Amino acid sequence: MDTVKTYHQVNRADGSQDFGISKMEDIYKKRDGKPDTPHRHDFYTILIVKNGKGRHTIDFKNYELSSNQIYFIGPGQVHQLTEELPTQGYSIVFSSQFLAMNQILVDFIEDINLFNDFGSTPPLELSKAEMAKIDRYAMDMMEFMDSGHAYNYDAIGALLKLILISCHHLCSLNQLDVQTMESGGSLVRNFKRLVNQNYKEWHHASAYADALNITPDHLNRVVKSLTGKTAKEHIQSRLTTAAKRMLYFTTLSNKEIAFELGFSEPANFSAFFKTCTGMAPSKFKQSV
Repeated sequence: MDTVKTYHQVNRADGSQDFGISKMEDIYKKRDGKPDTPHRHDFYTILIVKNGKGRHTIDFKNYELSSNQIYFIGPGQVHQLTEELPTQGYSIVFSSQFLAMNQILVDFIEDINLFNDFGSTPPLELSKAEMAKIDRYAMDMMEFMDSGHAYNYDAIGALLKLILISCHHLCSLNQLDVQTMESGGSLVRNFKRLVNQNYKEWHHASAYADALNITPDHLNRVVKSLTGKTAKEHIQSRLTTAAKRMLYFTTLSNKEIAFELGFSEPANFSAFFKTCTGMAPSKFKQSV
């Protein structure tokens, strides 16, 4: 049974809204400085960390909180914030519905490659000047949020897109020529969707290449150029992330998890998991 806490409501103060922004200092006070339990959201989260001390755990990977960081957490990712001191910054949450209402295509979110459903999710490290610009956008968001003026959410949507575009430009992984982005973006989006839909049945890049009517070599070249990881690495990340969530948050046995993830034998699953993570499934469960 899956026991991880899942938040469905974007804005807890106003359930009718699909956007929310809060100061991280205020969230710290509400929790009395205690870490939240590991949880996930049905929506997108951006954590803007101006100053912080502690750690942010995303899908069992720990990242040290420091200054001038931005974290992007996609729907379904399990994360937990453990703060040694109150973090200064902002928590921004929004749904796919909010994106649609502000003419921000889901394809745009996927193309900018800031949110990941699985695998490594390190923070974007900014300079003081870069953080100052993002900080201004976030402060403007809060002012519009509190104003109650007409079209305030239109303004917030525009500011959100400015933040996303600014962060995209600051991410070195995305400094690719426009032609490469345009020609490969659609392919990568379709590949990622297929992975999320079929990772339990399709464990090899060749199956995805067949579904996309291209060669495995071409798939790997395009995916690697736009994401920094090969198609095989994406598939492995999706499988190991699912396995880790099941090992930690459910009472399923290794055998049951193996069959749930499409492995014909538990031994094959254990060997795969150890190769990808460096430890056996049972050892991983004991270590977290």
